Amino acid sequence: MEEIIIHGGHRLEGTVMIDGAKNAILPIMAASLLATSGVTEIEDVPILADVFTMTSVLESLAAQVGFDQTQQKLQIDASGSLTHEAPFELVSQMRASIIVLGPLLARLGVAKVAMPGGCAIGSRPIDLHLKGLRQLGARITQNGGYIEARATKLIGADIYLDFPSVGATENIMLAATLAEGTTFIENAAREPEIVDLAIMLSEMGAHISGAGTETIKIVGVKSLHGTSHQVVQDRIEAGTMMVAAAITHGKVLIKNAIGHHNRPLISKLTEMGVTITERDDGILVEGPTHLRPVNVKTLPHPGFPTDLQPQMTVAQLMADGVSVMNETVFENRFMHMNELRRMNADFEIEGNTLLLHGKADLRGAQVEATDLRAAAALVLAGLVAEGETRVGQLQYLDRGYYLLHQKLSRLGADIRRSDVDENGEERPILNAL
Repeated sequence: MEEIIIHGGHRLEGTVMIDGAKNAILPIMAASLLATSGVTEIEDVPILADVFTMTSVLESLAAQVGFDQTQQKLQIDASGSLTHEAPFELVSQMRASIIVLGPLLARLGVAKVAMPGGCAIGSRPIDLHLKGLRQLGARITQNGGYIEARATKLIGADIYLDFPSVGATENIMLAATLAEGTTFIENAAREPEIVDLAIMLSEMGAHISGAGTETIKIVGVKSLHGTSHQVVQDRIEAGTMMVAAAITHGKVLIKNAIGHHNRPLISKLTEMGVTITERDDGILVEGPTHLRPVNVKTLPHPGFPTDLQPQMTVAQLMADGVSVMNETVFENRFMHMNELRRMNADFEIEGNTLLLHGKADLRGAQVEATDLRAAAALVLAGLVAEGETRVGQLQYLDRGYYLLHQKLSRLGADIRRSDVDENGEERPILNAL
């Protein structure tokens, strides 16, 4: 069993590089299915388990994929004949696989995709995806664990999303690029990853405007072509490193980090007494001797991101006083707190509200990740806990962070990744995947 083993109490200092965004690369890979000519080249590809899963999904659809991990580059050729069915054994591994539904429907007029799986942090229904595709003219049925969508021709429509779902916005965008006429997506998701996908599609020949605002306009075109695209930096990994610097009283430059992508986190950390300087070469984070308590409420972008909620709860536990975390996006995203209780965290949960009592006297313990961001939070807790912390179930961490232990080690953390056998013997691991 692989574990990350941490001895807490070390100040972080130095410079860290952040990989391309996990939440951007997966829809970008799906977008490559729309190119009937040319090859799509993608740079700054994060080396993550989800990327390998999506690679397998694309290959199952008859796209040709080459992944140069050393250069962190993908080459995807979808110009040949594609198949329309994404198999259960792949889609069930990762919820984001549902993103191939829109481009397959637009390209082939038919798509059959297994119901998605992934982290158990909430129900995350896909009804908004299907509602939007139906408004574009798709006929959708659900049988035997599969969603099947068909359309002789997709027609542009005015689509209002009841909730600014990132996945639904992306799926509708992808389908609408080849629809006849103009599509408006109102109450659209506004995340930076939506903007990055729009940039990618525009580079492929799509006509898209308004990405990053509440209304996105897509004027359909007859065909799209391959292109070259550089993935935007991962704001969630950058935010994780910002919290790590803050709680360890550290001084860390997050190279090339984009300030406005993490404005809510910067605002809250500043409120806690953290000094944050936005520079031409990145964001410099300097943690104070004492953190002040702060109240946080997660919201769709540009609100505080739910993907930074577990990490932020560790900062709140280390503050001098009582803090509140209100989770409004997912109904089951406090599972990491039971693991933090093993580390002596003091808190109460009432519905979607978490009351955290600081300053916590965290003690090292054996803990297990329950989802991707929970894994990161447990690693952060280990950085400030007394004694040894062992974090297991690292398959969750590998879905969104590559070599996190090495990056933290270079900043001064006492951290390593090992494979522990039945007898407790350790074998150090350099690479996570």
